[in-house]
Amino acid sequence: MLETAQPTRNSAGALSRLKTQKTHLKSICLQYQLYLLLTSHFFCLLKNEMGLIIFFLCAYVPKTAAGHCKWAEVLKDLEQIKTSKDIDVSLYTANTDEDKGCREPVMRCFLLETNVILQECLIKNCSKTQDVLNIWKIGKASLENNKLNSTKSAKCKECEEYEEKSFPEFIQSFVKVIQKECKH
Repeated sequence: MLETAQPTRNSAGALSRLKTQKTHLKSICLQYQLYLLLTSHFFCLLKNEMGLIIFFLCAYVPKTAAGHCKWAEVLKDLEQIKTSKDIDVSLYTANTDEDKGCREPVMRCFLLETNVILQECLIKNCSKTQDVLNIWKIGKASLENNKLNSTKSAKCKECEEYEEKSFPEFIQSFVKVIQKECKH
């Protein structure tokens, strides 16, 4: 008898990424349909008002899709791990009110410490290892892609200069920093 294979585990981050991919795919389909319309009747459309409206809508659609905060995916996984009893570590925790010029070093610090959590989870075989891995991968990719448009100020602290705090305090601070980043 054949049985359908069920995934053993589905993190909120993976589900969220799947929804984001579907939204992105719908956006691409809309853009393609508008592209076909414009290429077949481009010059005719530009002669009237409706054609100009469609043209400007096509130019605007990619900008709205790009406005999504990539750190939002990390927030969802942080919510999944914040109550974990498996993770008991002290972590260097950056201040949530650091100077704007220090945003990138602050995020790098949180990611370095997330790697510490990941290593701890791998050693202890934590139940939230996949969620921690998702946070680390997405965060690293977001930093590499965005570079946060900041230059490191001379007054930015190194990660080891911050106070060590408990895991719940670390997560709380990380969430606040990401929320600030998504507002910008």
